[in-house]
Parts: sequence; C-alpha cells; structure tokens
Amino acid sequence: MEIEVKDLCVSIQGKKILEHASLSMKSDEITVLMGPNGSGKTTLGMAIMGYPGLAIDSGEILVDGKSILGMGPDERAKLGIFMQFQEPIEIEGVNLENFIFAAKTAQSKVSARQIEEDIEKAIKILDLKEEMLKKDVNVGFSGGEKKKVEIMQMLVLKPKFAILDEPDSGLDVDTLKKVAEAINMYEKESHAGILLITHYTRILSYINPTKVYVMDKGKIVASGGRELAEKIEREGYGFIEG
Repeated sequence: MEIEVKDLCVSIQGKKILEHASLSMKSDEITVLMGPNGSGKTTLGMAIMGYPGLAIDSGEILVDGKSILGMGPDERAKLGIFMQFQEPIEIEGVNLENFIFAAKTAQSKVSARQIEEDIEKAIKILDLKEEMLKKDVNVGFSGGEKKKVEIMQMLVLKPKFAILDEPDSGLDVDTLKKVAEAINMYEKESHAGILLITHYTRILSYINPTKVYVMDKGKIVASGGRELAEKIEREGYGFIEG
C-alpha cells in the first residue's frame, strides 16, 4: 500500500491547521513525522483516517493512486488503515474483548478462535494482564496500559497501514521498549506501512525509520533519513525556523 498526501490544506472550525502539506509512505516502511507541539502532526494523521471534525479545503489523499477523500473512517479502516490515538478515550459499558472482536469481524471474515489466538499473542508480546480484556475500554487503565492496548488492537486487526500518534508519550523505559518491540515485530511480519508521529527521538533508539519528515506550522519543512532525527536530537527544532 502507498499513501500519498498531496498539497493538503485542512481547517478545523475555520482555523487553518495544515497548509499545502505533502508526503508519501509505503508498505514495508516506517515513516516518522516529527515537529514541535501544535505543528499539525496529529491533524495530518486524523485527515488520513477521515476524522469527521476536519474540513479538507484543498489537496488530495491517495491510496495506491486513488482518492479516499469521499470515504468515511469505517471505509478507510476496511481498506486497511488503522490509527492509534495520542490520548485514547475511555468507553464505559463497552467490554474491551467484545470491542476488539466487533472491530475485527467488521473488517474481515475470520474465526472467533483465530481472533482469540491473536489476542493471546498480543497480550504476551506487550506484557498485558489478561483480566484487562473483561474491563470496559480503557476505563481504569494507566497511561501506559492505554498505549499498550492501542498497539494490541493493531496487532489483532492487522492493518496494511498504521498511523501511530505518539505511542511513546508518557511511557517509562521498560514500557517504551515493549511498545517499540511490538511495532518492529508487526512491521517485519506483516510488511505493513507505519507512520510514526512523535516529538522526541528516544523511541528511535529502538526503531529504525526509512524516512523522516519534519512539520512546522502546518507545513512539511524538512525531510530525510535517520540523520534528520539525529540533528533534531542535537539541535532541537530551532533550525527549522531560520
């Protein structure tokens, strides 16, 4: 799968967030999107996923050369696009295990036993407690557990392309390693494409990106390889301003 964002302009309630943003991402690659707070990184991920609160003013989002702008989030999910949220919400009254089963069966025809096996495997990889499956989605979970549960959903749903919005934020070192290991394993086994959105380079100690983009004020202002992330580690984001 190849996702191309071309000259994308996006507004939220009349306020411009993205201005002529362009980048491309492919299967079997980990693409990293970095930038200061409020630069538009999350908005870009949500635009690809089809978040309903966004207004696409101009530009295109293409999957394998075809526009997906007319598709809702559910249709994009069925295409194989997944998004892990920066701040996962709590859903009271919805059992986590049932939630994952419903999402997986809506996406593809697969046996209940296979889903159970995939959940069991994901729990072991991420070192989650099995009893969490019987709780409401994210209710009473710590910040690290919420991030792990989002990554668990990715491992079970097996998307062709995963947008991971700050999977590293707020994690201790051990949890960060577990999450990074799961991302690496999934990319290698599934040959999926991954867009990893982050402020910091610490997760890149465990993940080797194919491409790195830097966003500022709604625009892509730099692109390169790992060396670009290393420059940000040394110098911060000051270089993009001057």
